[in-house]
Amino acid sequence: MEQEEMQQSIAEFERNRNQLLNVSAQKQQLQFQSGALNAALEELEKTSEKKAFKAVGNILVLCDVKELQKELSEQKESADLRVKTLQKQEDALVEKLNKLKSKIEGSASQADSASAEETKMLPSKNNKTKKNSG
Repeated sequence: MEQEEMQQSIAEFERNRNQLLNVSAQKQQLQFQSGALNAALEELEKTSEKKAFKAVGNILVLCDVKELQKELSEQKESADLRVKTLQKQEDALVEKLNKLKSKIEGSASQADSASAEETKMLPSKNNKTKKNSG
């Protein structure tokens, strides 16, 4: 692999690594959101109240519990679906990063081998015999 191609592969690796970090952060945030929605749904299941408050911006609005459960269930379903999508993206990025890593490492080891071969061909400075003056 040429030096320029190697640099492009390294740059692509960095871009994909940054993208993986972003996808992972989004996924983690959505998993947290899904957990919070699940906890809210569990509390609504336990209550015998017909009405409950929901936060809308900076105010609380009184809503029917059944409607609120339906709304929260839809939000949770949407969050879970997005988590699955992000998981697929994450898996694809990890696979791509592993391929790039192998490609880069393979090129680096080939470059090291070539440089080692060149070094063997150079005359060694240590081959000169030293005379002890004593």
